[in-house]
Amino acid sequence: MSSNDFITLFFLVAAVLIFFQLRSVLGRRTGNEKPPRDLYTPRDAVQNDSADAGKVVTLPRRDVNGEEEDRFSAIDAFAPAGTPLNESLRALNRADASFDPKEFLNGARMAYEMIVMAFADGDRKKLKNLLSREVYDGFDAAITDRESKGEKMKSTFVGIDKAEITHAETKGSEAQITVRIISQLISATYDKSDVLIDGDAENVAEVNDLWTFARDTRSRDPNWKLVATESEHE
Repeated sequence: MSSNDFITLFFLVAAVLIFFQLRSVLGRRTGNEKPPRDLYTPRDAVQNDSADAGKVVTLPRRDVNGEEEDRFSAIDAFAPAGTPLNESLRALNRADASFDPKEFLNGARMAYEMIVMAFADGDRKKLKNLLSREVYDGFDAAITDRESKGEKMKSTFVGIDKAEITHAETKGSEAQITVRIISQLISATYDKSDVLIDGDAENVAEVNDLWTFARDTRSRDPNWKLVATESEHE
Protein backbone atom coordinates (compact mmCIF):
# COMPACT_ATOMS: atom_id res chain seq x y z
CA MET A 1 0.00 0.00 0.00
CA SER A 2 1.44 3.37 -0.93
CA SER A 3 1.62 6.31 1.49
CA ASN A 4 -1.11 8.12 -0.44
CA ASP A 5 -3.51 5.15 -0.13
CA PHE A 6 -2.82 4.96 3.58
CA ILE A 7 -3.61 8.68 4.12
CA THR A 8 -6.86 8.35 2.13
CA LEU A 9 -7.95 5.32 4.15
CA PHE A 10 -7.16 7.16 7.39
CA PHE A 11 -9.39 10.13 6.58
CA LEU A 12 -12.20 7.86 5.40
CA VAL A 13 -12.26 5.95 8.69
CA ALA A 14 -12.10 9.20 10.65
CA ALA A 15 -15.07 10.64 8.72
CA VAL A 16 -17.17 7.51 9.39
CA LEU A 17 -16.45 7.67 13.12
CA ILE A 18 -17.34 11.39 13.33
CA PHE A 19 -20.61 10.78 11.43
CA PHE A 20 -21.78 8.08 13.84
CA GLN A 21 -20.88 10.24 16.87
CA LEU A 22 -22.85 13.20 15.55
CA ARG A 23 -25.82 11.00 14.67
CA SER A 24 -25.90 9.60 18.19
CA VAL A 25 -26.15 13.12 19.59
CA LEU A 26 -28.17 15.14 17.01
CA GLY A 27 -29.94 12.64 14.82
CA ARG A 28 -32.39 11.14 17.34
CA ARG A 29 -35.78 12.53 18.41
CA THR A 30 -37.11 11.54 21.83
CA GLY A 31 -40.60 13.09 21.45
CA ASN A 32 -39.96 15.54 24.31
CA GLU A 33 -38.45 18.30 22.23
CA LYS A 34 -39.74 21.86 22.85
CA PRO A 35 -41.39 23.53 19.87
CA PRO A 36 -39.25 26.14 18.15
CA ARG A 37 -39.76 29.63 19.55
CA ASP A 38 -41.24 32.30 17.33
CA LEU A 39 -38.53 34.92 17.30
CA TYR A 40 -41.04 37.55 16.15
CA THR A 41 -43.43 37.10 19.10
CA PRO A 42 -42.77 39.61 21.91
CA ARG A 43 -41.65 37.91 25.11
CA ASP A 44 -44.30 39.74 27.16
CA ALA A 45 -47.05 38.51 24.84
CA VAL A 46 -45.93 34.91 25.32
CA GLN A 47 -45.86 35.29 29.11
CA ASN A 48 -49.29 36.95 29.22
CA ASP A 49 -51.12 34.45 26.98
CA SER A 50 -52.17 32.26 29.88
CA ALA A 51 -52.95 35.20 32.14
CA ASP A 52 -55.23 36.81 29.53
CA ALA A 53 -57.02 33.59 28.58
CA GLY A 54 -60.77 33.87 29.09
CA LYS A 55 -60.77 37.65 29.42
CA VAL A 56 -63.30 39.57 27.27
CA VAL A 57 -62.47 43.06 26.00
CA THR A 58 -65.56 45.26 26.35
CA LEU A 59 -65.86 47.93 23.67
CA PRO A 60 -67.38 51.29 24.63
CA ARG A 61 -71.07 51.50 23.75
CA ARG A 62 -72.00 53.76 20.87
CA ASP A 63 -74.13 56.71 21.76
CA VAL A 64 -76.88 56.44 19.16
CA ASN A 65 -78.32 59.86 19.91
CA GLY A 66 -74.91 61.49 19.80
CA GLU A 67 -74.10 59.72 16.55
CA GLU A 68 -77.31 60.99 14.96
CA GLU A 69 -76.61 64.54 16.08
CA ASP A 70 -73.14 64.35 14.51
CA ARG A 71 -74.70 63.08 11.31
CA PHE A 72 -77.05 66.06 11.13
CA SER A 73 -74.52 68.67 12.25
CA ALA A 74 -74.09 70.02 8.70
CA ILE A 75 -77.87 70.33 8.33
CA ASP A 76 -78.27 72.01 11.74
CA ALA A 77 -75.60 74.53 10.76
CA PHE A 78 -77.52 75.20 7.55
CA ALA A 79 -81.07 75.41 8.93
CA PRO A 80 -81.99 75.87 12.63
CA ALA A 81 -82.93 72.63 14.38
CA GLY A 82 -86.65 72.21 14.88
CA THR A 83 -87.65 74.23 11.82
CA PRO A 84 -89.70 72.61 9.04
CA LEU A 85 -86.79 73.01 6.61
CA ASN A 86 -84.39 71.33 9.04
CA GLU A 87 -86.75 68.41 9.55
CA SER A 88 -87.28 67.93 5.81
CA LEU A 89 -83.53 68.06 5.15
CA ARG A 90 -82.96 65.52 7.92
CA ALA A 91 -85.52 63.24 6.32
CA LEU A 92 -83.72 63.60 3.01
CA ASN A 93 -80.41 62.73 4.65
CA ARG A 94 -81.95 59.61 6.18
CA ALA A 95 -82.90 58.52 2.68
CA ASP A 96 -79.52 59.53 1.23
CA ALA A 97 -76.69 59.62 3.77
CA SER A 98 -74.40 61.39 1.28
CA PHE A 99 -76.64 64.47 1.09
CA ASP A 100 -75.07 67.71 2.31
CA PRO A 101 -77.07 70.95 1.84
CA LYS A 102 -74.01 73.13 1.35
CA GLU A 103 -72.57 70.87 -1.34
CA PHE A 104 -75.98 70.64 -2.97
CA LEU A 105 -76.23 74.43 -3.23
CA ASN A 106 -72.77 74.62 -4.80
CA GLY A 107 -73.92 72.12 -7.40
CA ALA A 108 -77.19 73.99 -7.94
CA ARG A 109 -75.28 77.21 -8.62
CA MET A 110 -73.16 75.53 -11.28
CA ALA A 111 -76.18 73.81 -12.83
CA TYR A 112 -78.08 77.11 -12.98
CA GLU A 113 -75.34 78.84 -14.95
CA MET A 114 -74.90 75.87 -17.28
CA ILE A 115 -78.63 75.64 -18.00
CA VAL A 116 -79.11 79.38 -18.58
CA MET A 117 -76.19 79.54 -21.00
CA ALA A 118 -77.10 76.27 -22.75
CA PHE A 119 -80.63 77.59 -23.37
CA ALA A 120 -79.27 80.84 -24.81
CA ASP A 121 -76.89 78.90 -27.08
CA GLY A 122 -79.51 76.33 -28.04
CA ASP A 123 -77.32 73.52 -26.73
CA ARG A 124 -79.88 70.72 -26.54
CA LYS A 125 -77.32 68.03 -25.74
CA LYS A 126 -76.19 69.77 -22.58
CA LEU A 127 -79.75 70.57 -21.54
CA LYS A 128 -80.86 66.96 -21.92
CA ASN A 129 -78.33 65.88 -19.26
CA LEU A 130 -79.48 68.52 -16.78
CA LEU A 131 -83.26 68.62 -17.18
CA SER A 132 -86.12 66.23 -16.57
CA ARG A 133 -88.01 65.07 -19.64
CA GLU A 134 -90.90 67.48 -19.10
CA VAL A 135 -88.70 70.53 -18.53
CA TYR A 136 -86.48 69.61 -21.47
CA ASP A 137 -89.50 69.44 -23.75
CA GLY A 138 -90.43 72.99 -22.74
CA PHE A 139 -86.92 74.31 -23.31
CA ASP A 140 -86.65 72.47 -26.62
CA ALA A 141 -89.95 73.93 -27.84
CA ALA A 142 -88.77 77.47 -27.02
CA ILE A 143 -85.47 76.92 -28.83
CA THR A 144 -87.26 75.45 -31.83
CA ASP A 145 -89.63 78.44 -32.00
CA ARG A 146 -86.69 80.81 -31.80
CA GLU A 147 -84.86 78.99 -34.58
CA SER A 148 -87.93 78.89 -36.82
CA LYS A 149 -88.15 82.67 -36.66
CA GLY A 150 -84.45 83.15 -37.27
CA GLU A 151 -84.00 84.77 -33.88
CA LYS A 152 -80.82 84.67 -31.84
CA MET A 153 -80.27 85.08 -28.12
CA LYS A 154 -77.04 86.45 -26.76
CA SER A 155 -76.43 86.19 -23.02
CA THR A 156 -73.63 86.99 -20.62
CA PHE A 157 -73.79 85.40 -17.21
CA VAL A 158 -72.51 87.89 -14.64
CA GLY A 159 -72.99 85.88 -11.46
CA ILE A 160 -75.29 84.71 -8.68
CA ASP A 161 -76.00 87.10 -5.84
CA LYS A 162 -77.93 84.66 -3.70
CA ALA A 163 -78.96 81.01 -3.65
CA GLU A 164 -80.96 79.48 -0.84
CA ILE A 165 -83.02 76.37 -0.23
CA THR A 166 -86.64 77.31 0.41
CA HIS A 167 -88.28 73.90 0.48
CA ALA A 168 -87.36 70.22 0.55
CA GLU A 169 -89.39 67.04 0.61
CA THR A 170 -89.05 63.33 0.03
CA LYS A 171 -91.79 61.49 -1.82
CA GLY A 172 -91.08 57.80 -1.67
CA SER A 173 -87.56 57.48 -3.04
CA GLU A 174 -87.64 60.82 -4.87
CA ALA A 175 -86.13 63.85 -3.15
CA GLN A 176 -87.06 67.35 -4.30
CA ILE A 177 -85.42 70.63 -3.32
CA THR A 178 -86.58 74.08 -4.34
CA VAL A 179 -83.94 76.81 -4.57
CA ARG A 180 -84.41 80.56 -4.81
CA ILE A 181 -81.72 82.00 -7.07
CA ILE A 182 -81.05 85.67 -7.62
CA SER A 183 -78.67 86.18 -10.52
CA GLN A 184 -77.21 88.96 -12.65
CA LEU A 185 -77.54 88.48 -16.38
CA ILE A 186 -77.15 90.40 -19.61
CA SER A 187 -79.53 88.98 -22.17
CA ALA A 188 -80.72 90.20 -25.55
CA THR A 189 -82.72 88.60 -28.35
CA TYR A 190 -82.35 89.66 -31.98
CA ASP A 191 -84.52 88.94 -35.00
CA LYS A 192 -83.20 87.57 -38.28
CA SER A 193 -82.23 91.12 -39.29
CA ASP A 194 -80.16 91.52 -36.08
CA VAL A 195 -82.64 93.98 -34.67
CA LEU A 196 -83.00 93.89 -30.88
CA ILE A 197 -86.49 92.66 -30.06
CA ASP A 198 -86.17 91.70 -26.38
CA GLY A 199 -83.87 92.32 -23.45
CA ASP A 200 -80.91 94.67 -23.15
CA ALA A 201 -77.51 94.18 -24.75
CA GLU A 202 -75.66 96.42 -22.30
CA ASN A 203 -77.38 96.65 -18.93
CA VAL A 204 -77.26 93.94 -16.29
CA ALA A 205 -80.64 92.63 -15.24
CA GLU A 206 -81.52 90.96 -11.95
CA VAL A 207 -83.31 87.66 -12.40
CA ASN A 208 -85.27 85.97 -9.61
CA ASP A 209 -86.02 82.29 -10.11
CA LEU A 210 -87.44 79.40 -8.12
CA TRP A 211 -85.99 76.17 -9.46
CA THR A 212 -86.82 72.71 -8.19
CA PHE A 213 -84.29 69.88 -8.50
CA ALA A 214 -84.96 66.19 -7.95
CA ARG A 215 -83.19 62.83 -7.83
CA ASP A 216 -83.98 59.23 -6.98
CA THR A 217 -82.24 58.48 -3.68
CA ARG A 218 -82.06 54.78 -4.60
CA SER A 219 -80.16 55.50 -7.79
CA ARG A 220 -76.38 55.30 -7.99
CA ASP A 221 -76.48 58.40 -10.15
CA PRO A 222 -75.65 61.29 -7.77
CA ASN A 223 -76.81 63.99 -10.18
CA TRP A 224 -79.89 66.12 -9.63
CA LYS A 225 -82.10 67.25 -12.50
CA LEU A 226 -84.20 70.35 -12.90
CA VAL A 227 -87.88 69.34 -12.73
CA ALA A 228 -89.64 72.72 -12.41
CA THR A 229 -88.95 76.42 -13.02
CA GLU A 230 -90.78 79.51 -11.90
CA SER A 231 -89.95 83.19 -12.14
CA GLU A 232 -90.33 85.06 -8.86
CA HIS A 233 -91.38 88.70 -9.00
CA GLU A 234 -90.64 90.79 -5.94
